[in-house]
Amino acid sequence: MIYNIIEIANTHGGSIDYLRGLIKEFEDFTEGYGMKFQPFKYDEIATPDYEWFEVYKKLYISKGDWAELIDYVSITKDVWIDVFDGYGIEIIRHNLNKIKGIKLQASILMNRNLLQSLSNLNMTEKKLIINISGYELSEIKERLSYINKLIKPQEILLEVGFQSYPTELMDAGVSKLKEIKAHFDNRIVFADHVDGSSEHAIWLPVIAAMLGVDVIEKHVMHSNLETEYDRFSSVKVDDYRKYIELQKKYISLLDQSFINDREKVYLEKSIQLPILKANKNKGSTVSLEDLSYKRTGKNGLNTKQLEELLMDFHILTTDKRAGEPLYVEDFKKATIATVIACRLKSTRLPKKALLPIGNLSSIELCLKNALKFRNVNHTILATSSMEEDRDLERYCYREDVIFHKGDPDDVIQRYLDIVRMLKVDVIIRATGDCPYLSNDICQFLLKAHFVSGADYTCGVGEAVGTSVEIINAAALERVKSYFPRADYSEYMTWYFQNNPEYFKVNKVKLPEKWCRDYRLTLDYEEDLSLFNTIEKYFSQNNLEYTLEALFKFLDQNPEVAGINKHLRLRYKSDPELIRLLDEVTKIRS
Repeated sequence: MIYNIIEIANTHGGSIDYLRGLIKEFEDFTEGYGMKFQPFKYDEIATPDYEWFEVYKKLYISKGDWAELIDYVSITKDVWIDVFDGYGIEIIRHNLNKIKGIKLQASILMNRNLLQSLSNLNMTEKKLIINISGYELSEIKERLSYINKLIKPQEILLEVGFQSYPTELMDAGVSKLKEIKAHFDNRIVFADHVDGSSEHAIWLPVIAAMLGVDVIEKHVMHSNLETEYDRFSSVKVDDYRKYIELQKKYISLLDQSFINDREKVYLEKSIQLPILKANKNKGSTVSLEDLSYKRTGKNGLNTKQLEELLMDFHILTTDKRAGEPLYVEDFKKATIATVIACRLKSTRLPKKALLPIGNLSSIELCLKNALKFRNVNHTILATSSMEEDRDLERYCYREDVIFHKGDPDDVIQRYLDIVRMLKVDVIIRATGDCPYLSNDICQFLLKAHFVSGADYTCGVGEAVGTSVEIINAAALERVKSYFPRADYSEYMTWYFQNNPEYFKVNKVKLPEKWCRDYRLTLDYEEDLSLFNTIEKYFSQNNLEYTLEALFKFLDQNPEVAGINKHLRLRYKSDPELIRLLDEVTKIRS
């Protein structure tokens, strides 16, 4: 049995009397029928510059009137609600026990704020229709999974059909039905939007029903009262009664393309665009958490386009104000540099950077593995301008490694000097005493950094010496503005993690396969012994370093991993140093 939804849309023009009269005309349709309303508030669904904003104000109906109308309809049939904004959520909340189900238009399926608000309601006994116009099959699958997990409705139905005032017959979406049924187990809703004055308005929904849809949604209007809005695809009660027979001539509609050009235009024009919640500075990344979603009269990036830019490591090229949409010209591909700080002043293990690990010096092995990092424009060995560190220039491993000499003690200044020269936007920070840096971890943190819109990103759970830190150059400049002389900045981490109120700090739990308690940093003879044992194993087995291969060896040979297990990191174990760093790296307003 086909379930029928009588769609009121905006035919009422804001008139309560019109709605009462229309409900009365359709009161004979009871069992197996529902009636759907579209409550929204003008300033929540759109911005004032949107072309329909003034019409939306006219269509506004108060909460009290909606409650009366819902009560009236629920006497004879089910009540459905189209939700567009927070006002619609409130209507649902106050009338939830009388509502059969909720519908989400295609234009709001990416509105995370609205979906989150809907998830706060108890939807376990409610049905949910999602309109999938303009979405490819892979996108439908992703949205279906996300919404089902978030909102947890009793059932999700997929709806085909979009409104184009009116929608032409070829655009009705009949050709999608077979493919949707083949890919999804959900029941299907067919929304009929063809010209209400044509014969197709009677027969098309019948054809859809015969093709296997479970629910028919059809627009209606009052038989006698003037209808100013949404009349294009609406039928009067007498015509509504007629759509009960089949016409084979509509079978040819199955050959139409899955998404037509007009449908794409519909989604492009109606989809809610991401808009900044707060000001964002040039050089920063943008997180999805920085956004709200609204229809706007301006053309900006949609959610998918923005996500693609962020996943491709783009940053802002200009300052942006709250309330503005984002444009592709606001972004550029970030210039990313790996900067490895290294000196030869170690007292515990003198000139440790030059000590041999296998066939290479320690610093060369570090550089070799850092050069495996993808999505990097420059690899820099950053040392001091002191005479004692000059020898490092002969240990750059490869000629494309940039050798930079800078401030001996202020490592932040040393970084900024080369970062400014090369116009670097994002820094991958590492130190020269870590010969087993992991590209896998680096790429994981890079993506997490850009998607989160962080100033600073680090991993949690890694084996010491395998991970990196990701830092926006603009954020490092801000650190420098607070600390004109940062003589403890060899401990650069503290300047960010000790000031979360000034910087967006993103600590990312790494996948378990990359987490161990091994010590893979060079500071003592035991560390050097461990590393040479590792390199001997790699050489004898003709293996190139990967984190997976290294962990496999150490996991299977705990006596090797135990060579330096008793050693501790001073900046994690020395209470006096920790106290000092907490004090000298704290920003005082």
